[in-house]
Amino acid sequence: MKQIFSIGRSGILTAALAALLLGGCASRPSDPDALAYYLETGDPLEPMNRAIFQFNEITDKVILRPAAIGYRAVVPKGVRAGIHNFLNNMKSPITILNALLQGEGVRARDTFGRFMTNTILGLGGLIDIASDAGIPQHYEDFGQTLAVWGVEPGPYLVLPLLGPSNFRDGIGAGIDGAIDPFGRYISNEYGPEGAAVRYTLNALDWRASNLKTIDDLRNSSLDFYATVRSGFRQRRAHDIRNGRLPDGDFTGGPGVIDFDNMDMDMEPPPDGAPENGKTNNQ
Repeated sequence: MKQIFSIGRSGILTAALAALLLGGCASRPSDPDALAYYLETGDPLEPMNRAIFQFNEITDKVILRPAAIGYRAVVPKGVRAGIHNFLNNMKSPITILNALLQGEGVRARDTFGRFMTNTILGLGGLIDIASDAGIPQHYEDFGQTLAVWGVEPGPYLVLPLLGPSNFRDGIGAGIDGAIDPFGRYISNEYGPEGAAVRYTLNALDWRASNLKTIDDLRNSSLDFYATVRSGFRQRRAHDIRNGRLPDGDFTGGPGVIDFDNMDMDMEPPPDGAPENGKTNNQ
């Protein structure tokens, strides 16, 4: 889940991680069955994580999901596509830097080519000319860079308002937010209000792009928390390997949850229809 405050994402991450660290890790259980579960899930903070997860779920159902439905209902599809392209274009410098830090020169080159093409020919990134030209799109972040450098992920975490993470990715996202050139420019020129607008658009864009995906997961999961935890880990492992299998062969990656699939053609639920569907863990 991606929610926004005017202090910005790096500030939220710093505060959330500090609170989690000060809260301490759960002690290693002595019961054999509990210890086996503890080691299998890699989630020693599960009771706290589940509480934060439920808070995030309520926030999503009450605020973010209805806002995303309204956004899709009011804003024309072409305008939403332009906003999505523009926001993605602003992520390019972070991807280029992290691709270089990971030794992924081809991905850095592709992203630089996309950035220049869409910025110059695509009206600052509103039009995705690069995809039409066959230039592939990549995403890299400092959490992935730390993983490539051999840093272990640490315990699974659910961050307030930001959702699934781990210590490595939380720190990586905070660093990305601190060095993001567009983020720094917006904060310097427009202050907290400008940063809030950007992050709000990112949250709406991401949530509106994943209405069907998240609804389907909620409706089909016996334990939505466990499903999200498993999906997050699979997705991050896939992202860190950049679609490679452990032996280095490209196969397109495992069957991971397809977030950011831009299901823009899906219409909002009709009047009177349930917004969240039936879940078994609410």
